[in-house]
Amino acid sequence: MKKGKTIGIILASSLIGASVATGSGYLYLKENGGLTQNISQLNNNQSSSNSKISPVTIKGQSSSTKVYNALKESVVSVINEQVKSSKSDSDSDLNDFWDQFGGQGKDESGSSSKSESSKEKSDSSSSSTEEEYEEVGSGSGVIYKSEDGNAYIVTNNHVVDGANKLQVVLFDGKKIDAKLVGKDAMTDLAVIKIDSKNVKSVAEFGKSSQIQVGQQVVAIGSPLGDEFSSTLTEGIVSANNRLVSNIGEDGTNYGQAIAIQTDAAINPGNSGGALVNMNGQVIGITSQKLTQTESGVSVEGMGFAIPSDTVVNIINKLVKDGKVIRPALGVSIIDLSDVDDEDREKTLKIPTDIKSGIVVAAFSNDDSPAKKAGLKKYDVIVGIDGKKVKTSAELKDALYKHKMNDTVKLTYYRGETQKTASIKLTQELK
Repeated sequence: MKKGKTIGIILASSLIGASVATGSGYLYLKENGGLTQNISQLNNNQSSSNSKISPVTIKGQSSSTKVYNALKESVVSVINEQVKSSKSDSDSDLNDFWDQFGGQGKDESGSSSKSESSKEKSDSSSSSTEEEYEEVGSGSGVIYKSEDGNAYIVTNNHVVDGANKLQVVLFDGKKIDAKLVGKDAMTDLAVIKIDSKNVKSVAEFGKSSQIQVGQQVVAIGSPLGDEFSSTLTEGIVSANNRLVSNIGEDGTNYGQAIAIQTDAAINPGNSGGALVNMNGQVIGITSQKLTQTESGVSVEGMGFAIPSDTVVNIINKLVKDGKVIRPALGVSIIDLSDVDDEDREKTLKIPTDIKSGIVVAAFSNDDSPAKKAGLKKYDVIVGIDGKKVKTSAELKDALYKHKMNDTVKLTYYRGETQKTASIKLTQELK
């Protein structure tokens, strides 16, 4: 919605103000009479020739058409409005997307500082007749549940962040007020709700763990705002376990997250929209796109979506508690892949065939659950609950599926010796 979730990555929501509406391409169409005039001129040119053109009957529907028709009323536009006096004049650019790969240890939230936290912006769906609101941006959302008179919509946190008022535009163009249920900056997800009386259908989630690279997908959303709502783009799953940075609009680094990569066109305004398989199931919530590398090389066809398995886990917690309460190991960590060969040999002293894992760089405090369970600095975590973990993103993804006071079993190396530890998750991630 605002500039920069990470440098090199553009958030797929958009500013819908004059800066977008007066883009050169848009003005070109308007100043030349719009699309209608252009098509009319084409038809006149054709009729003046000797050729005869007959309409062709199209039989049947493509798989993408069937998916679109089944889901089109479940994907909406989400509008973020803020009180004019509280609108920030500018947004600061963030550091380069690839800068996160430095060798500095981060705590489990992904922040380089243990105590640093951003001030929450005020979120409210209630409006005052004495206050004047303006639209500062918009994105997309997916209606996934209708219950007790309410329809629940999943979208991105950055789409609703800072909103004083939220509105939803349905497929038929009807605009209705929405209320924030809960949001989570770490996963960039949020849930809002509307009155269900105008809702005709809801989307179904599929299991993102079952997707395969190369399978066909479509994205449905509102690129550049509700003027282009219900836009369908088509592509494939380019990668199903891609690591991307997750940096909040306030600059907070939440570390890396697992995402689905697709070449289906993802544009500003698509944020919070649906990435859908050919069975009509939502397998991801679109969130960002890569536009250029650190060296300035332009990139095309690299969009990312939050996997549906993550989405379902988070939105259930948001509906229940309004926020996500995460257990913590109480450690600062570094991916083993970011440790140079000399430190692996002289400091970690792990077996040479261990190529991936997560290094314990420090403990958050003396009450750290990991420290109490016997872990030490420079231990290398390679598994949780009997499953291998190769990166900090995978470790966090597995850990956050647990609740407070659950017990997890970590597998790790201390030097050349493999060890296990049972850790009771008594510390909440802050």
